[in-house]
Amino acid sequence: MLNLTVYLSGEIHSDWREQISQGVEAHNLPITILTPVVTHAASDSVGGDILGDEDKKFWYDHKAAKINSVRIKTAIEKSDVVVVKFGDKYRQWNAAFEAGYATAKGKSVITLHAPDLTHALKEVDASAIATTETPDQVVEILKYITTQT
Repeated sequence: MLNLTVYLSGEIHSDWREQISQGVEAHNLPITILTPVVTHAASDSVGGDILGDEDKKFWYDHKAAKINSVRIKTAIEKSDVVVVKFGDKYRQWNAAFEAGYATAKGKSVITLHAPDLTHALKEVDASAIATTETPDQVVEILKYITTQT
C-alpha cells in the first residue's frame, strides 16, 4: 500500500470533506487528510482576533489571509495529492489560487465540481490529473492509487 497525505481545498459550505473522509475510513485507506480552517467565521476573523481589529475591511481581510496562508501553504507542501472542490454558492478564487499553487509545487491535483462549471474551470481542469464530479469518484481514485499493485 502507498501512504498518502491529501489536502482537501476549496468550498466550505457542503459536506464533501466528510464524504471523502468517510470513504477513506470505510476502505481503510492509508491516507492522512489535511484541511484549511473550514469554519467561515473563524477563518475570516483570525487576523482581527489575534492581531487586533482594523478600521478598513481590506486590512482586516489582509491579516486573516496572511495567517490562513501559513496553514494552507504548509498543508499543500506536505501533501502528495490536493483535491480542490469548486462550488457554485460563492466565488471560488481561493480554491483556484490553491490549485495553481499546488500545481506550481508539483503536486497532483484532482478537481471536484459540477458539470455546469466545466467551462469556467477549463484551465484549472487542464492542469489536474483528474476532474471529478462526486466525492465518491475522488475516493475511488485515492483507493486505486493507494491499493493497486
